Amino acid sequence: MMQAVKVYTKSHPWITFSASDVNDLSPRTWMLLGEAKAICEQIANTPLKPGIVKNLNEVALIKGALATTAIEGNTLNEEQVAGIYRGEYAAPPSRKYQEQEVRNVLDALTKIDEQAADGSLAPITSELICDYNCQILHTTEHAPDAKPGEFRKHSVMAGTYRGAPTQDCPYLTRRLAEWLESDMFCSDEPDITFALTVIQAIYAHLYIAWIHPFGDGNGRTARLLEFMLLARSGQLPLLAAHLLSNHYNLTRDRYYRELQTASQTNATQSFLAYVTQGLVDGLREQINLVRAQQLSISWVNYINEIMERFPISQASNRQRALILAMPFDEAVARKNLTTLTPALAVLYTKTGPRTLSRDLNRLANAGLILRDGRSWKANIDAMFTFMPPAAAP
Repeated sequence: MMQAVKVYTKSHPWITFSASDVNDLSPRTWMLLGEAKAICEQIANTPLKPGIVKNLNEVALIKGALATTAIEGNTLNEEQVAGIYRGEYAAPPSRKYQEQEVRNVLDALTKIDEQAADGSLAPITSELICDYNCQILHTTEHAPDAKPGEFRKHSVMAGTYRGAPTQDCPYLTRRLAEWLESDMFCSDEPDITFALTVIQAIYAHLYIAWIHPFGDGNGRTARLLEFMLLARSGQLPLLAAHLLSNHYNLTRDRYYRELQTASQTNATQSFLAYVTQGLVDGLREQINLVRAQQLSISWVNYINEIMERFPISQASNRQRALILAMPFDEAVARKNLTTLTPALAVLYTKTGPRTLSRDLNRLANAGLILRDGRSWKANIDAMFTFMPPAAAP
């Protein structure tokens, strides 16, 4: 008996469960995917103190939760979202619903983080996608005809976009889960595996947005599934897996425009390129943060190594405290040096007027600081001795 043709094939012909557009990605997009892989490896292989890693991951989680809810109109700011995460902020009654939206996303992201860390993330199924929607909408002021975690029974609009036919939503969601877990996104080559992981996550997001299987929370569900795929892959550090939601929020107008263009043109290359560029932009910022943390650690170690050459005394301890208090990325006026920290101010309280000059001279002779007019700055360039000077143009 011939199977009836699904309604979506006529109304939504762009829902094809095909990744053939990947073959037509521009050389630039492939180069960006290569850069993304290289940066992820740098981040993953950079040794940092556990406390610093924990802080970076928390900041990424908070920004990700803020972004995915802000896209949907939530107006809580980053400080408030951080307060919710740390149990230090409670929204006033008129904004309790926004707090609940954020709390649901934070809980869902945290759970995925923990499952990714211990390898217990379940395979993608239609039931899992429904569960994500249920977590997102739990006790929120969602659309009245939406039932958390259940397929919609009515037609929906997202702006000018109409979701897939109601009767096809269960089938399409099941097909999507099967497609995402298929060999389509697998490769024996590490470089290709990374690219396919990113593309798989983007397609998961795009298809949930296209199908719109739920009465509410489709965007947050799509971005949660996207995050889960990136976190599960082991190809990206967890802090990097949060970047895409932030990208969509920062470029919200283009985000909606690219979603619309993908369906109107029946082509996904532009959306894939847009998301990949955002991922790389975010990764560049993250590697700079990681390098700054690593540089700070290396600078402290270098200071301690140099100061060990001097006999232990009140003077050497004070000089060590002075250079450790100096920022390594800006000069400090001489008059402000002794008050950089309260502890440093105490050390200089009972010293004579020439003490600071002697301390600065010793640190300068040791190569740790440089004079900059009437200011002084940390000579952090002393650690970068392997690179030859740039040739004159």
